[in-house]
Amino acid sequence: MTAEFVFTPHPVVSIPVVGQAARFPVHRIYCVGRNYEEHAKEMGFTGREPPFFFMKPADAVVVVDAGATGRMDYPTLTKNLHHEIELVAAIGTGGRNIAAADAMKHIYGYAVGLDMTRRDLQNDMKKQGRPWDIGKSFEQSAPIGPIVPAAQAGDIEHAGISVQVGGTDRQRSNVGKLIWNLAETIEHLSAAWELQPGDLIFTGTPEGVAAVVAGDTLVGEITGLPSLTVQIV
Repeated sequence: MTAEFVFTPHPVVSIPVVGQAARFPVHRIYCVGRNYEEHAKEMGFTGREPPFFFMKPADAVVVVDAGATGRMDYPTLTKNLHHEIELVAAIGTGGRNIAAADAMKHIYGYAVGLDMTRRDLQNDMKKQGRPWDIGKSFEQSAPIGPIVPAAQAGDIEHAGISVQVGGTDRQRSNVGKLIWNLAETIEHLSAAWELQPGDLIFTGTPEGVAAVVAGDTLVGEITGLPSLTVQIV
């Protein structure tokens, strides 16, 4: 029997996979906070604090095909929209309480992502001890490029990571500088949630986060992955 709905369900959010016709369906989006030491410092924190996480809805994704320029609307309520370039790990095999030693085999592939942040709203919530959702989890806050299967991504754990705005470097670092590496992140994350195929993990951003305005074009790059180009409109 075919199910009936009171309104037409939203389509499944999916991301292209390099070299394949099949697409990667998105389940949940997890994000790691302050996972590069120098970024933690510019946010006013030091040391290797335990990893912490926040989430974005699946439909926050802005899918940008290889070689294309995506478009992100400048969001409402903010006057301080920041870019955060991130390596995204796409989960292909789920699980709970995954040991770090086993974690990498749960990753299907990798992509370049941007965790766009309404920094003024996030900072207001921090001061009040309230959740960050209004600063992090809004529409179009997660632009992402195509996924490269893990076996084809090269030495991703030591890849260069950068973003340019208007052709000028803003962030430039190396994935090897993650405070909590990919395997450790998955171990911690899967202790709190049961990971599912289709989950995305935005693994954190290096130092150099800064504001963008309407008209700016961002180009994010991670060695071995298709670049991500997004225009703020």
